Amino acid sequence: MAFRISVDTGGTFTDVVITDADGGIHIGKALTTYQRAFDGVSTAVEQVAGRLGLSVRELLADTSHFAYGTTRSTNAIVEKKTAVTALFTTAGFPDTLLLREGGRLGGAFSPREFEPPYVPRYLTFEIAERIDSDGEVHLELDEETVIEAIRQCREHGVEAIGVSLLWSTVNPAHELAVDRLLAEHLPEVPRTLSHRLNPVLREYRRTSSTVIDASLKPLMQSFLAQLSDDLVEAGFTGRLLISTSYGGSWPVSRMADRPIYSVGSGPSMAPIAALHAGRTTLGEERPNVLVCDTGGTTFDVGLISDGTIHFSADTWLGQKWTGHITGTKSVDVRSIGAGGGSIISVDSSGLVRVGPESAGADPGPACYGRGGTRPTVTDAALVLGYFDPIGFIGGTLSLDVEAARDALRPVAERLGTSIEQAARGALVIASQNIVSAVREMTISQGIDPRDLSIIAGGGASGVNIVQIARELGVATVVLPKTAGALSAAGALNADLISDFTASAFTTTRSFDVEAAAGALAALEAQAQEFIDETASLNPVAVRTQLSVDARYPGQVWELETPVEVTDDGSIDLEALEAAFHAQHLRVFQVNDPSQHVECLIWKLRVTAELDKPAPRQAPAAAGDPEPVRVRPVLFAFADAPDTPVYDGARLGSGSTVHGPAIILEATTTLVVDPGATVVVAPTSDYIISTGSNDTLGSFAAREGALA
Repeated sequence: MAFRISVDTGGTFTDVVITDADGGIHIGKALTTYQRAFDGVSTAVEQVAGRLGLSVRELLADTSHFAYGTTRSTNAIVEKKTAVTALFTTAGFPDTLLLREGGRLGGAFSPREFEPPYVPRYLTFEIAERIDSDGEVHLELDEETVIEAIRQCREHGVEAIGVSLLWSTVNPAHELAVDRLLAEHLPEVPRTLSHRLNPVLREYRRTSSTVIDASLKPLMQSFLAQLSDDLVEAGFTGRLLISTSYGGSWPVSRMADRPIYSVGSGPSMAPIAALHAGRTTLGEERPNVLVCDTGGTTFDVGLISDGTIHFSADTWLGQKWTGHITGTKSVDVRSIGAGGGSIISVDSSGLVRVGPESAGADPGPACYGRGGTRPTVTDAALVLGYFDPIGFIGGTLSLDVEAARDALRPVAERLGTSIEQAARGALVIASQNIVSAVREMTISQGIDPRDLSIIAGGGASGVNIVQIARELGVATVVLPKTAGALSAAGALNADLISDFTASAFTTTRSFDVEAAAGALAALEAQAQEFIDETASLNPVAVRTQLSVDARYPGQVWELETPVEVTDDGSIDLEALEAAFHAQHLRVFQVNDPSQHVECLIWKLRVTAELDKPAPRQAPAAAGDPEPVRVRPVLFAFADAPDTPVYDGARLGSGSTVHGPAIILEATTTLVVDPGATVVVAPTSDYIISTGSNDTLGSFAAREGALA
């Protein structure tokens, strides 16, 4: 089949990237449709199909893979639109979701309130049973308490159930017995067992992930089934793959069974695309990259160090400590409420605020002409001359400049300044919000942002990425040709990846060979099931990577440490200890090689590598680039009344554009500030030299510009 399609459905836009048999890449973008996701997808696919001289049905019928990422599950949790969910837990432990793990932003006297428990107390049912930490049955399961809990679930209209019993990670017998009773007495209600989903020791993380997963099952199973049916009805006969939170893809049936891994699945794909761009465009096999993906609702930031994407097991929904933790491994992407749809306002003290509230896709920014009246970053950018009012999103959406000015007028009047100056100030503040968050993310991990390059993506990425890079002291920025759909482009290069986890405590001083062997055998059995499930997709290679969560005796937190297996199948303990000591030194700047290491959670990652579409090289530039028009543009710290505007489609490999300038792409706009230089790479990506690392100078310029 000729085509592959990848989709990222965000809070504002649905991005579609389609690659053809010759390596050509085509991008479509449409406003997200909340009632039925396929409507927005179909609109974006239709844009590409029309340019190729095909109907949507013809294009889908000739498509082998359809990769889909979505924020649907994340939005459902944030908007509290998940299923009515109950928790079955061991008697005596009903407050696990209330007490969380401790920690509080701002210290003990912080006024910040905790979110209510994910499952309320009246839907938390205590099951009489007890298994101890050695896996021995201390108290037999009282099935009558389970039957009574099921009766109350039916009475309260429960739609999903999470089962998280104490020490089920060591001995799951009681959770399995509860599962059998639920299947017998309440078969229509989906359920999640903690030892199957997330067998870690910490009961809060395990329980939180269990109830979150259960709460998403009715919604996501229905959503994925509808999407699959809509695709088939539209003519698609290939394989549907769903993007996961840890940067890979799954068959749709696996995601329907574990929908928690769809939380953050869209943003997790941006680092995949950035890693590909770092290797192909910058020519670095192990790039060090800051990934910036600016959408309509958020600005997402990720890190790649020495060619390795950063992961986290501390993904919080809402504020850290006060929200809810997913408790599962995911690509470490931090979201900041500073997207193109972020609303500009003035608070009671007269200070300008940008975000985190967003206009979304409906009604959207005022300039969209869909009923929005509140000013947004997009409206400010339009007023400053960054966007082409007629050619926005490839000409599919016309922007109303006067509506944008009308929306910004109350802000300007409140500040006692012009509409243009209010728009300029709002963009500078939006950029500074991002810079502050990026510095916190990088410096807290011992990384100097000046040592990084930036890979920028998202429909609004080109608006202020040069400003952001200069403030951070970053000299080089890459804006991929697919920047307007970076997450969707990442899915084109994503492999089939799954992590498997087993609990077995032992130490390197007195290593329990039998316990470790049992854990590894369980992991290998699960891994083989995944490999068999994905065999029909014809992976070009299958890789496995073994690791363990380890710590020094007496420590609270663990570090994920790689594990080497010798030729005879045993674990190389000397290499394990050396790897842990080295990692502890890197993370905490201290280690103690005299100490032995405790091993808690064993992990096996399986990667079924898919063949990747070969990119088409850009033709060489025929001469110096010619602008398609000239217009006045108000940059962050300078006015440029005669700013050349270039059509990106006409720029060949080697073309050089000096700022001030505007480069128009079908799905994004690149603002080239004065002093910056852009070169088109053979991959068609834009390589931007920011022209200045003088952070203090840019701060001074900002103060002068806003005076």
